[in-house]
Amino acid sequence: MALVKFGGGVVGMAGSIAGTTFARNRYGAYARARTKPVNPNTALQQAVRATMAFLTQRWSLTLNAAQRAAWNLYGANVVMKNRLGENINLSGFNHYIRSNSFLRVIGMALVDAGPVVFEIPEKDPTFAATGSEGTQTFQITADNTLAWANETQGFLGVFQGTPQNPQRNFFAGPWRWAGFYAGDPVAPPGFPLGLNAQFAIAELQRDWLYARIVRADGRLSQPFRADCFVGA
Repeated sequence: MALVKFGGGVVGMAGSIAGTTFARNRYGAYARARTKPVNPNTALQQAVRATMAFLTQRWSLTLNAAQRAAWNLYGANVVMKNRLGENINLSGFNHYIRSNSFLRVIGMALVDAGPVVFEIPEKDPTFAATGSEGTQTFQITADNTLAWANETQGFLGVFQGTPQNPQRNFFAGPWRWAGFYAGDPVAPPGFPLGLNAQFAIAELQRDWLYARIVRADGRLSQPFRADCFVGA
């Protein structure tokens, strides 16, 4: 479904109508022929679908009315951005699935109680990476003075994109889960720290990584990125 913003004419559009997909990049708005994605039904896709089904059922059958109300209150007070850059509010159900699907990916305990702080965690502007062909690892840099790094059940999760030629300037996926760093109120992670490459990397390739922060109360940040040219 396309989102359309009207002004004197059409001010912005994102999504698909009939056979045309509308989007925007750094150079402005564009339209392209819509392509139907292939569904290879991989093991990873099956796992994601199973997680969505599990959490949907958990929202309905496990959470009590007070917990659902707390997530709805959180959603009503937290402003997000849609594809047109407009301010919107997601439902409590959306936030519950959004946060707990991430926790499920990293294998941590789910959070059923709705957050009582009405803001998503801040992004880490220091997030950076370097890669090495020889070790097939990245060195990840992040700010260990942020709140997530100094609390139990706070995490920084990282995803790696498929390696690209060095002249590539844009990347939108696919991504693969790479690993996470856990917060600790006594001994926060001492960055830079290693991270095994999930796709094989070679010298001079360009690689993108993105990260999210999840707080102990289940609040999940927006994604933030880093890219690097792989070294020897």
